[in-house]
Amino acid sequence: MDRTYLPVLLLLGFVALNAVLIVALSSLVIRRRPSPVKDSPYESGIPPLGDARERFSIKFYMVAMLFIIFDIETVFLIPWGVYYRQLSCAVPMVNNVCPAGNVSFFGLGEMLVFMAILVVGFVYVWKKGALQWD
Repeated sequence: MDRTYLPVLLLLGFVALNAVLIVALSSLVIRRRPSPVKDSPYESGIPPLGDARERFSIKFYMVAMLFIIFDIETVFLIPWGVYYRQLSCAVPMVNNVCPAGNVSFFGLGEMLVFMAILVVGFVYVWKKGALQWD
């Protein structure tokens, strides 16, 4: 076995043992005293209204999926921002500086294409009326 994986395996073993130990100790130590008040559902201090299996409008799911899609796509801005200097230099950087005359617009261009695709998708969703909550 490679020694570089030993700390990771030790950590995973400790986490698994800790989880099993906590669950086992809590089931051994606690005394269960059921009552109607303890067994009733609790929702932020307010008695629950309606059925838990109530149907939601499809608009709720559409807005949620669109939010997740656009939110995940914007996460790609972080690695682009980190590597922007390297992407915008036509030659390898020297001391973390791009030599004079070797600056390119590749890094900016690829992000502009990515943002254009996002804007086209957003305009399409907007025109389809998926963001209207009527």
